[in-house]
Amino acid sequence: MVIFELLQKVWQTTGIVNMQVGQLIMICIGLLLLWLAIKKGFEPLLLIPIGFGGILANIPVADIAGAHGFLGLIYGFGVKTGLFPLMIFMGVGAMTDFGPLLANPKTLLLGAAAQFGIFTTLIGSLALGQYAGFDFGLREAASIGIIGGADGPTAIFVASRLAPELLGAIAVAAYSYMALVPLIQPPIMRLLTNKEEREIEMKQLRHVTKGEKIVFPLVVLGLCILLLPDATPLIGALMFGNLVKECGVVERLSKTIQNELINIVTILLGLAVGSKLGADQFLRKETLGIIALGLVAFSIGTAAGLIFAKIMNVFSKEKVNPLIGAAGVSAVPMAARVVNKEGLKYNPQNFLLMHAMGPNVAGVIGSAVAAGVLLSIAG
Repeated sequence: MVIFELLQKVWQTTGIVNMQVGQLIMICIGLLLLWLAIKKGFEPLLLIPIGFGGILANIPVADIAGAHGFLGLIYGFGVKTGLFPLMIFMGVGAMTDFGPLLANPKTLLLGAAAQFGIFTTLIGSLALGQYAGFDFGLREAASIGIIGGADGPTAIFVASRLAPELLGAIAVAAYSYMALVPLIQPPIMRLLTNKEEREIEMKQLRHVTKGEKIVFPLVVLGLCILLLPDATPLIGALMFGNLVKECGVVERLSKTIQNELINIVTILLGLAVGSKLGADQFLRKETLGIIALGLVAFSIGTAAGLIFAKIMNVFSKEKVNPLIGAAGVSAVPMAARVVNKEGLKYNPQNFLLMHAMGPNVAGVIGSAVAAGVLLSIAG
């Protein structure tokens, strides 16, 4: 009798008994993300930790994503505090070459145009809060809108300051769309450009001196301090990482930031984002609304960059390939790689990667500036 009771107690603690339908659905979604990363090659560095974290978060009984669970502790330490996004920005800065932007400064406008998705989605979020029964005020709308920049660290940083209750959904949406850039952007690029535009070849960029590359992060930081102090945590981390790389006298630090530091933080951040794929948090009206708005924001940002590139060609003697406008969203370097791949489809001699890196890195700065504006308005 005692043995039977023990066996029954053990049976009641198994996943078979405690698994809920929602958890099973989210585990399948986690497996789908792993499949996209492994089979399709869609940004595996992001999707594998996120997908696996999502599976762990939906294991019944274990409460791995709870406040005292393995993933919950990581989330509380690095995401909720906003620490991981700043460390990621430091790593991005150390791996970024601002040379293409300095060689062709007008591509800064393409990065700025792509931020249009942020502010249109902010308005859309406010409309949902006003007319559709969603609990979205200005702070929540600002946090949701930043997803349009396709910049996961910035989205997490803003949400942690303005709408921490939406942080999980916003982090999932932002990183999902960053990882799915190769799937989402090409149809928009083909819709808004014609074959002749996609075949435009661009001239080789001029050489940018070491001095220019060293001065640039200091100038950007100085302007940020004077004009938009709210953005200095993000811009400061980005420019510090870049200065460490470009100055050439602290190679050990540069390599550490580019490799060990950002790799560790990427793993932890991915698992922490995946922890918010729990069925109880994800399968809700607000979360699904944020996911939908994030897709709209990202699509508008991509479209705005493409359209602005076409407008530039009307007034410019030297034509730009409009495809590089899609790289204005700050998913670095995924968006630039997608642009290059799309350009080669229509012209095998059309290597757009370095040209696309100009608006791509401009988008990183642009999303950080947009975050500073939103923080100053809604903070």
